[in-house]
Amino acid sequence: MWETGAFEPRIAGDWLFGRGAADMKAGAAANLHALDALRRLGLQPAGTVYIQSVVEEESTGNGALMTHLRGYKADAVLIPEPEDEMLVRANTGVVWFQVEVAGLPAHVREMATGTNAIDATYRIIQSLRQLEEAWNARKDEHAFFDETPHPINLNIGKIEGGDWASSVPCWCRIDCRIAIYPGTDASVAAAEIRDHVAAFARHDPYLSNNPPTVTFNGFRAEGYVLDPGSAAEAVLAEAHEAAVGAPLKSFTTPGYLDTRVYALYDRVPALCYGPVSRNIHGFDECVSLSSVQRITGAMALFIAEWCGTETIA
Repeated sequence: MWETGAFEPRIAGDWLFGRGAADMKAGAAANLHALDALRRLGLQPAGTVYIQSVVEEESTGNGALMTHLRGYKADAVLIPEPEDEMLVRANTGVVWFQVEVAGLPAHVREMATGTNAIDATYRIIQSLRQLEEAWNARKDEHAFFDETPHPINLNIGKIEGGDWASSVPCWCRIDCRIAIYPGTDASVAAAEIRDHVAAFARHDPYLSNNPPTVTFNGFRAEGYVLDPGSAAEAVLAEAHEAAVGAPLKSFTTPGYLDTRVYALYDRVPALCYGPVSRNIHGFDECVSLSSVQRITGAMALFIAEWCGTETIA
């Protein structure tokens, strides 16, 4: 579905296209070139700067978590995710889970004697949509989420089931991802999901006698809020305005960010701020090259002000 190959970088005007160009090779490049910009001026940070490049931000957050467990500490963190030149004020946590349903196989000519596990799974999906709606109705209880149209998104990311077209399918499994509000314990959210599916199954003619299995697999992480007023945010705001020529805006995102590791566990100002992008996680992903230049400049100014500078010997 790409206009050109996903792994063939292409520049069209201001846009660099390619898989991961925006999310987040552009940020990784900005991390390096912000320091390179200071070096070109004959300067280096007067404080220690760690550059971390980690894996699994999309799947577990364990890469960033490992840097915490290995003892890397700092007074502030800046992660250059593609955030349209804005600062993330708050973001959701995430819970992954699977639901498995067992059916009763039969030949299609005697379909009424069997039970279609895929059909039963679709009934569970509709029930989970009700849970999603209920969680979204709570958004006014959470700071910075009251003006977000739909902060809690349930994604049915994968479905598989059955063995072939001429048998009533006796199994089906879905892989799901749902967001949770900051301050919500992921274990509490998982228990609510399990209880919701069980309650629905008790009132379903088939599932009441053949309850589905809910498994929490992999990703389970809490969200965070960046409290306004930190010194680090003030320094970034000045750097941004100098580089971009406009005040720094903040926003709330209904997605997961590794920034939560540093906000929740290190308890330091955790800033997430990066370039303008389009179509991340989709086809024709691209990033604005002029925006990458601007946020790299802002990052260089942030480092210079936050750490101080000294002449390279």
